[in-house]
Amino acid sequence: MKDTIEVRPDEQFDEARLAEYLRGQLPGSENPLTVRQFGGGAANLTYLLDYGSHEYVLRRPPLGPVAKSAHDMAREYKVLSVLHQALPYAPRAFLYCDDPALIGADFFVMERRTGVVVRRKLLPQFTDMPDAPRRMSEAMVDALAEFHAVDYAALGLSDLGRPDGFIERQVDGWYKRWHAAKKADLPDMDAVYQWLKANLPASSDVSLVHNDYKLDNVMLAEDDPGRLVAIFDWDMCTLGDPLSDLGALLCYWTEPTDAPYFQQMAMMPTGDLGFLTRRELVERYAVKSGRSVHNINFYHTLGLFRLVVIIAQIYIRYARGQTQDGRFAAFGPMIPLMAKAAVEVMES
Repeated sequence: MKDTIEVRPDEQFDEARLAEYLRGQLPGSENPLTVRQFGGGAANLTYLLDYGSHEYVLRRPPLGPVAKSAHDMAREYKVLSVLHQALPYAPRAFLYCDDPALIGADFFVMERRTGVVVRRKLLPQFTDMPDAPRRMSEAMVDALAEFHAVDYAALGLSDLGRPDGFIERQVDGWYKRWHAAKKADLPDMDAVYQWLKANLPASSDVSLVHNDYKLDNVMLAEDDPGRLVAIFDWDMCTLGDPLSDLGALLCYWTEPTDAPYFQQMAMMPTGDLGFLTRRELVERYAVKSGRSVHNINFYHTLGLFRLVVIIAQIYIRYARGQTQDGRFAAFGPMIPLMAKAAVEVMES
């Protein structure tokens, strides 16, 4: 239970009512149910359902009004109910409930994977492995290339999205979300938007796109940093340009030479630890996927533009009192700094 916490007071629900609903729908669900919460992550809420003989994971959207396109449990269920057949890192989803009256939102239940998630610090068991950061980096890139090679049509996912015009809709959609979430105008965001619109790629490949691929969204084997156990957070998965995933990964990645403010906001261990550089990530992806990455600067800028909006969406919920999670107080000052980072990549 070391990876879970007691359910936060404002994120509790009627556990007895949930247990009654699930009884008979999952193996082991006739047993008493204990609920705990996974404390990591900053958006969707994730709970451990422990029946003694069986464990499952429940996922629901965050508290407060949210953009359904960014917290789409029905979409995540649809993807994970079949993707496990082609991608070993995808946990299998078992059931979806669209009745918000049960726990306060729609939700789905998926299999429990066990391993470790690396966030801001390298885990103790990996600190004595000099090559652990490199192996982690390579495993992430290789899994991304493997995911992008999945035959989505064979899984019945051809209707998951509209790949034509995907990138332009991303640019316009995230700009619209920015205006809905911002607390103040930010000229850097307007400048990046105009640059993205003026530099849209002429054409692109089409694949499944995760849309939030980063180090703390993957699970590693506890004793092997080079082996992925799971990839999480599939609620924005769609069909589109695979390089948008690579660009997003770059914007979450850090290097020892990054500006101090960027390293302070990192969602991975910082310092000269031996992780691949962004350039090495891109080069390995090109080799593994066979794709041209000549325009990766555009996708990196788009990733940072998008990240600013995601941070703003999380912060505005905190600022409005829609969530009491104290971690989000620091997100406000991050917004202009990340917008500045997008401008720097845009101009590089």
